[in-house]
Amino acid sequence: MAAFREHVSVSGLLGLSYGLGTSLLLGFTPVQGALAGWLTAVAGMLPDLDSDRGRPVRELFGILAAVAPLLLVGRVLAWTGMRNDTETVMILLVVMYLAIRYGLAWLVNTFSVHRGMFHSLPAMIIAAEVTYLGYPSELTTVKLLMGGGVAVGFFSHLLLDEMYSVQLNGIRVRFKKSWGTAIKLVGERMMPNVITYALLLTLTYAMLSDAGLIRPKTPQQPAALPHADAGGDTGVLR
Repeated sequence: MAAFREHVSVSGLLGLSYGLGTSLLLGFTPVQGALAGWLTAVAGMLPDLDSDRGRPVRELFGILAAVAPLLLVGRVLAWTGMRNDTETVMILLVVMYLAIRYGLAWLVNTFSVHRGMFHSLPAMIIAAEVTYLGYPSELTTVKLLMGGGVAVGFFSHLLLDEMYSVQLNGIRVRFKKSWGTAIKLVGERMMPNVITYALLLTLTYAMLSDAGLIRPKTPQQPAALPHADAGGDTGVLR
């Protein structure tokens, strides 16, 4: 398993490359590229939220608690119908920070195990979809840019963990016990699997609906019945 420092270094380089590449090659603005690159770098540390290694995890929750409210505050105001004034926004930011920094951290520490479903491909997709849905932009391409950056950073963590679980001794290859526990589709425990896939399906539906790929069926209007006129004839054209 790669150390926290290796994950930070790799995701940081990926973030720099992602930000520059999307700005220079795909036509996004430098600000959009910089933000996408920063999200890529942060996402490279997200799978270790379920770790109990002390300071790195506390710093990671601190970063998440600082960033997530900035991305979600607009959505929360729209969903709840709260007043969009300075005082309401400030209070909401503080509440969201405390809820993530301490409430979410306690939940993850209590109910998760290291190398559980946080280290999985479904978790990677969930993180990207949450970013897509929460990012305050009307442009689908920009939201995909941000969600894609999170997916790239998240996957770099999983891939690096798998690479460190393989040991080469000359021409001999030896796999550690941790091999196969990062890039996976399901974990060993049933309930986390059920919760993960239920969340994945819900967010996928919400994302496809937001992108306009899934639209609710409009109810069909009932066919008009023939009506009688004053002379007793129906309104059918002759």
